[in-house]
Amino acid sequence: MQFVTYVQDGKQHVGLFTQEQRFIVPLAAAEKHFLGSADIPDDMQAIIEAGDDVVAKIKALAEKAAADKNFPLVAAEAVTVLAPIPRPKKNIFCIGKNYVEHALEFDKTGDASTAVPKHPVVFTKPPTAVVGPGTAVKNHQDVTSQLDYEVELAVVIGKTASKVSKADAYDYVFGYTIMNDVTARDLQKRHIQWFLGKGLDTFAPLGPCLVHKSAIPDPHNLNISCKINGEIRQNANTRDMVFDIPTLIEVISAGITLEPGDIIATGTPSGVGAGFNPPKFLKSGDVMELEIEGIGILKNTIE
Repeated sequence: MQFVTYVQDGKQHVGLFTQEQRFIVPLAAAEKHFLGSADIPDDMQAIIEAGDDVVAKIKALAEKAAADKNFPLVAAEAVTVLAPIPRPKKNIFCIGKNYVEHALEFDKTGDASTAVPKHPVVFTKPPTAVVGPGTAVKNHQDVTSQLDYEVELAVVIGKTASKVSKADAYDYVFGYTIMNDVTARDLQKRHIQWFLGKGLDTFAPLGPCLVHKSAIPDPHNLNISCKINGEIRQNANTRDMVFDIPTLIEVISAGITLEPGDIIATGTPSGVGAGFNPPKFLKSGDVMELEIEGIGILKNTIE
């Protein structure tokens, strides 16, 4: 199931993408049509918080809608698709240097033993950084001249997680989406701590959908890539992560309680603009297309 949050006629709704992501099954309308009820929340955060019983009900509705060729679908191009969780309740947990080659493109020594972290590097992005597919990313030219991109697999937590072991970690996952960890490299370097360089408004595009974990049985075998103006810059596989998802959940939840709807962005592979010689920083009008197998394409343009 590919959950999508969208705006139609001025109202925000939750639906399910059809397989090719050209149409949306509107959940509220589907429940009323097939079940004659209105119990499923029309809000992604609320659906996550509602738990497995609601997810099972939604799965049954999706099957009914797929079998009924007369059920009216919503054309994705006719609505505004938002980030799956348009306004997260908390900061996004982000992981730095979680692919070996990405760590090396910044270290320049060629020595993975010193370039690659021994423990997860965790920083955050505020909810105000989140935007959806198609939304312009602000260039913030008054504070930065070194704008960069980073494609990342983002994990969405499904239930309260405290002191979770790696063995049980996937029980606490709801699903997966794509995040663009847009970064102002000059601010990141100047302030040393990464929050300002990573957390500016619109610096966390999310989407295009939130895929339930049942549709991605192995999140560590997904092709992950990024194109800038059609040029492939990043091209890897999530198997290349240094610290896998269970490890990240175990490490973070050891002392910080993860809650439904929390997001963990798992790091980016090599090929970011700052890694080229000379650097290939983003300019106004540049089109970023981030793709992860099984999730889709997250497309945004620089203001």
